Amino acid sequence: QVQLVESGGGLVQAGGSLRLSCAASGRTFSNYAMAWFRQAPGKERESVAAINRSGGSTYYTDSVKGRFTISRDNAKNTVSLQMNSLKPEDTAVYYCAAERTYYTSKLYYTEAEYDYWGQGTQVTVSS
Repeated sequence: QVQLVESGGGLVQAGGSLRLSCAASGRTFSNYAMAWFRQAPGKERESVAAINRSGGSTYYTDSVKGRFTISRDNAKNTVSLQMNSLKPEDTAVYYCAAERTYYTSKLYYTEAEYDYWGQGTQVTVSS
């Protein structure tokens, strides 16, 4: 089992940047595909970005392409989400998720595919 702790959320003006980090502990981090999800008030949780075990493949939902970058450091057991050009509609609680997988190149896109979750960090973008 892996434990996940997010950090880096906060309040930022539209057009600004934030960097979220997720620290993993408990198991071999490189055995896990990782992702960031978010949930805005009154909405369902949605996938934002995903990354495979090696970090060589990534996925972004259309609304964040060109603005967000997911990355991982397997030596430091962390996954990050660099968020630039933030918009008010990016306001949400952001969650880090992990899925242990045998497949090094596979990406996982949906909430149901992830077994491990962090507690979330609030991101608020003011207009």
